[in-house]
Amino acid sequence: VQLQACGGGLVQPGGSVKLSCAASGSISNYDLMGWYRQAAGKQRELVAAITDTGRTTYADSVKGRFAISRDNAKNTVYLQMNNLKFDDTAVYYCNARRISSLATRYDYWGQGTLVTVSS
Repeated sequence: VQLQACGGGLVQPGGSVKLSCAASGSISNYDLMGWYRQAAGKQRELVAAITDTGRTTYADSVKGRFAISRDNAKNTVYLQMNNLKFDDTAVYYCNARRISSLATRYDYWGQGTLVTVSS
């Protein structure tokens, strides 16, 4: 699968932005779709994820501010980011994960989109 993320840019603190991740194939084939981010000098971290049944999970730092959703018909996953903070500045990566019957994880990554929170 190829994942194309877009929607990043420069936003002021307190502002909002919505990221999109379009997959080349059906996202229904994946057990988990997620967004990760990597800030300069830091490790990549999970921001939010959504299962094939619609169950969501969020990093504590974004709970109540970010919302992940998926549109299976459009093979697209979204990340609505509200009340953005300086610490949200990072490259955001889309992830598709398939888990085998033996619990092996197969991860696929998009190219990343930069979100810069600055006044």
